Amino acid sequence: MVKKIDHIGIAVKSIEEASKFYEDVLGQKVAGIETLSSENLKTAFVKIGDVEIELLEATSPDSPVAKFIEKKGEGIHHIAFKVDDIEASLEKLKSKGIRLIDEIPKLGAEGSKIAFAHPKSTNGVLLELCQK
Repeated sequence: MVKKIDHIGIAVKSIEEASKFYEDVLGQKVAGIETLSSENLKTAFVKIGDVEIELLEATSPDSPVAKFIEKKGEGIHHIAFKVDDIEASLEKLKSKGIRLIDEIPKLGAEGSKIAFAHPKSTNGVLLELCQK
């Protein structure tokens, strides 16, 4: 079902400010800045080897990322696993009793199909399935 870790989502107050760390300190290029209006979110990616870091900035105070930062502060928001067939993967999770946030995939950054599993079913980690 899972092919690899696709990316790790990091909630930040400002992609512009967070980019300074990744570019100036780590020497990595931040690219692919995209606004997802339907999610009240702005994203950017930093490629490190085979895995990407996805920077997540809220564009509205009532977005899930804004609420996450308000409750927990900036930091790791989710881990995304690459899958070949997101619909089949969701069915498998559901059949194993995993609580899903998204039972039907939605459109994510970079045109990916995405869906989330609830952290209460995954040892406290918000898991994203991602099909590119």
